[in-house]
Amino acid sequence: MKRWKQNETDLMAEVLRNDGVISVVTDTVYGVCARTASREAEEKLREVKNRPQAKSFPLMCADLDQLKTVAVTDERSEKVIRELMPGPLTVILKKRQEVPSYVSGGKDTLALRLAGSSALKDLIRKTGCPIFLTSANQSGQPECRTLEEIEENCPLLDGMMEGEPSFGKASTILDLTKEKPVILREGPVSMDTITEVLK
Repeated sequence: MKRWKQNETDLMAEVLRNDGVISVVTDTVYGVCARTASREAEEKLREVKNRPQAKSFPLMCADLDQLKTVAVTDERSEKVIRELMPGPLTVILKKRQEVPSYVSGGKDTLALRLAGSSALKDLIRKTGCPIFLTSANQSGQPECRTLEEIEENCPLLDGMMEGEPSFGKASTILDLTKEKPVILREGPVSMDTITEVLK
């Protein structure tokens, strides 16, 4: 399987723009991604992961400005994003009306992260839209820990980015659509930290 160095974002972005699916290194775990601007790319990502139709994919954006093109933010959510992202945090926000329903799996919310590394930011910008990004594994199976495991478990990938994740632990998921923020999955960012930011 094709492997790219982290500085070869031009080549990886070209694969994504052509509806390909690749594995990338994030600040939490290895991920697999596809562009959000194409239903075909989303379907291919589903096939690579063997993911049920009912489960939507999280999105990764290059920065807050790009995130605001797909999600509705307010003062509270922007404060959390500015203080704690990029980092091992996923926020749930309402999707903008113009975002196609396949992007959110038919829901009115999106799970969103910001790219932590310059390689991922660069890749997303060159792809021209946010990317679907989900852990590298078969749906319901443990996360892959090495490139070799990804190759074995996700043989339909169009290639992979070399490198190693830094945290090795999935992100905290924080729902910001409720009156009070709710943690849906415990991770490296604690509720104490979030509460401190929102004071």
